[in-house]
Amino acid sequence: QVHLVESGGGLVQPGGSLRLSCAASGNASSISGMGWFRQAPGKERNKVAIITRSGTRNYADSVKGRFTISRDSTENSVYLQMNSLKPEDTAVYYCNALVGRAYIWGQGTQVTVSS
Repeated sequence: QVHLVESGGGLVQPGGSLRLSCAASGNASSISGMGWFRQAPGKERNKVAIITRSGTRNYADSVKGRFTISRDSTENSVYLQMNSLKPEDTAVYYCNALVGRAYIWGQGTQVTVSS
């Protein structure tokens, strides 16, 4: 079984940067794609960025050019570098992993962009 733990959230001013990390433990060799999703209060959880085992990346339009997803397969980790943050980026960010045909979720980390 795969277990995901996120870290790196916090409070940042508009225009600032944060780097989120997600570490996978357990049967991590069974993971194919990994990604980040976010959920703002009262809204649905939406994709932010995903990365496949081969390194193909896909971003939500709202974060293209500002966020970068990367993956360290040797450490079974995925990262999200977030630059030029905006107040509308405020949300709980969740790490996600595709294991077989099942999606595994982390517990989430809060990102707040405010002056």
